[in-house]
Amino acid sequence: MSLDALPVPDSMTSAAALEVATAYHSPALLNHSLRAYVWAAAGGVAGSIPFDAELLYVAALFHDIGLVPVFDSHTVAFEEAGGHVAQVFAAGAGWPARRRARLSDVIARHMRPRVEASTDPEGHLLARATATEVVGKDADDYSAAFRAEVLERYPRLDLTERFLACFQAQAARKPGSSAAGAVRSGLAERMASNPLDSTVQSAPSSTSAAGTG
Repeated sequence: MSLDALPVPDSMTSAAALEVATAYHSPALLNHSLRAYVWAAAGGVAGSIPFDAELLYVAALFHDIGLVPVFDSHTVAFEEAGGHVAQVFAAGAGWPARRRARLSDVIARHMRPRVEASTDPEGHLLARATATEVVGKDADDYSAAFRAEVLERYPRLDLTERFLACFQAQAARKPGSSAAGAVRSGLAERMASNPLDSTVQSAPSSTSAAGTG
């Protein structure tokens, strides 16, 4: 499998989602979101799981938007807040109500330990991809060559430090949230041993997914 062989949406909505994500995410969080789509799409292709590429792409770009200070909520978990932001974006893009609700569900479910592919393929793929991204879970499901290609195009930069700080801040303010649960369960230690961070990365930060520009 190669990065450029993956299905990537070329719709106006996908382009707008990338524009919004680029405007609000740090370079590290933007690359993280783009890699989340790549790992998810690659998992879908390898596992023969049919998925809606546009829905998955937009969900990946917005799945952590609730961690961005201007969208951070003090009343709900960041994944729920992100789902609401994504719904507003999708309404502006002209998506029907049912599709907007699906987008929100996919984002909200990415923090769950298990999402069934049979009932929510996009949610399943995004949840697996973000676990790979953050703690390296199932990283060996992807070949070493593919991992190197992805990390060269979308370097991890200072993601580990930024992401952990965001989760610790969420945990302090929202002790009942999924982020707080992750921190209590040893997130820092698991992030420190993520094999993706041991790969040498030399490429500059990217702001566009393969084939989307």
